[in-house]
Amino acid sequence: MSLPYIYINWRFLLTASLFCWLGVMLPASAQTIVERLVSPGPLSEAHKEFESTCSSCHLSFDKKAQAKLCLDCHEEIANDFQQSTGFHGKSPDIDGTVCKNCHTEHEGFSFDIIEFDQASFDHALTDYPLKGGHLTVDCAECHLPGKKFSEAPLDCFSCHREDEPHRGNLGEDCESCHNVKDWAQVEFDHSMTEFPLLGKHQTASCEACHVDEVYEGLSSICIDCHKDDDVHEGAFGNDCSTCHTPSSWSKTVFDHGQETGFSLTGGHGKIDCSACHISTLFEPKLSQDCNSCHKQDDTHKGRNGTECADCHVTSSWAATKFDHDKNTKFKLRGSHSAIACEGCHLEAVTEVLPGVDCIDCHKEDDPHQGGQGENCSVCHNEVSWVENTRFDHDLSRFPLLGKHTDVECGSCHQSKRFQDAPLECVACHLDDDSHEGALGEQCDVCHNPNAWALWLGEQCDVCHNPNAWALWIFDHNTQTDFDLVGAHEGLTCASCHKGTAKEGVSQSTDCIACHRADDKHRGAYGTNCERCHNTSNFKSIKFP
Repeated sequence: MSLPYIYINWRFLLTASLFCWLGVMLPASAQTIVERLVSPGPLSEAHKEFESTCSSCHLSFDKKAQAKLCLDCHEEIANDFQQSTGFHGKSPDIDGTVCKNCHTEHEGFSFDIIEFDQASFDHALTDYPLKGGHLTVDCAECHLPGKKFSEAPLDCFSCHREDEPHRGNLGEDCESCHNVKDWAQVEFDHSMTEFPLLGKHQTASCEACHVDEVYEGLSSICIDCHKDDDVHEGAFGNDCSTCHTPSSWSKTVFDHGQETGFSLTGGHGKIDCSACHISTLFEPKLSQDCNSCHKQDDTHKGRNGTECADCHVTSSWAATKFDHDKNTKFKLRGSHSAIACEGCHLEAVTEVLPGVDCIDCHKEDDPHQGGQGENCSVCHNEVSWVENTRFDHDLSRFPLLGKHTDVECGSCHQSKRFQDAPLECVACHLDDDSHEGALGEQCDVCHNPNAWALWLGEQCDVCHNPNAWALWIFDHNTQTDFDLVGAHEGLTCASCHKGTAKEGVSQSTDCIACHRADDKHRGAYGTNCERCHNTSNFKSIKFP
């Protein structure tokens, strides 16, 4: 501003003041001229319209009224002061009555009366403090060109309309779910809806249920979301919550025992529902009898009836609880305890029960072919059919005496019928008969089992005994009608007993029967040799 201009302004100012003091009112045109003459300089671009009307911002002789006139024009600023909002209402450094302290005018058209420094501006003094991700956002992202800074919207939706993935379906209140720290972090309280998120639902993504951003009118029934996950394919109905819980889809809470009367114990607790419920959950209603499900698994093929639970338990199909010892008349001992049920029960137990005698089951296995009778336990035991057999031969028709006790069974018993073994000595000892049949085939008339040479009596065993065949105990003098005395005493049996005696020993006691060839008399004195001769010496004669 040049000195002459200042001088003229003061000059006219004094003149105008003089006229006012004199009470003389200047016309309006003259007043405008005066105001221009006294103006400190041109206004900024924002206030250029008031260049010719100083009264819009100034009251003559009242400097304090200037701020009021500013606020009358800038109502939004006035409102901030009154409500302590916005930058002007919150900044502690702003004197609300003196606007010119910050906003200097009359500095020319291009002068920036705001003097705003974006780099140092404290956004916390506004109605929208910058937090989280907003701290790194450029000012121009929110404050658009040609718009006042105060006109920047405070709601999320105004800025994030294009970023909003819900397409407006959730309204414009973004901050009810999202936060400024992380846009992807959702803090929506789903419990405020009709479907609180429990268990695995808490970690599921929103779009997993809200497909295509649909949020209204969604069903809260499990099957409406999990129909594709329903391994039962609708067989168990639509009320999934009866069995399943949100915490785990695979973990069920259905109390089968309480709800159906059939408790899932043992192996039943591990099988899949569809193993029994092959059609639908309720129709047709399943029978609770074991046989209704396990008919194909019944290795007994119905022989033991349909009451499987009488023997089997649910913990193990192979483990049985049937006590054969207590519940039947036949106790399972030895090898019987390891035999499968069908080994004895060839027919249904409800119709036919096997006998309790050994022969009832082992008739076909009897190698004796009935020859030893039907009381197998006399010889055999339940531990082993062939080992540790016990038979007391002494109780049979042929007690084992003497050397017979050392003979192998097969030596006499050519077959396992045993009873067909002969009782006669000659049947086994024919080749050993030193008499060559002269004393008959009944060896035991003379011999006995103790020793072949021991004679016992009328048969072989008359002479022989089983202790030693050569040990004789036959007394010819007492056991026959012919005493062996004299020369007869040392003779062998064969000296008198010649030929074969199949029908038994029959020897004449007449001397002539043995001595006919020795008879020098050629029968002239008859056949009664003992009238003259004696047994001591044949040549010694005793004539009557």
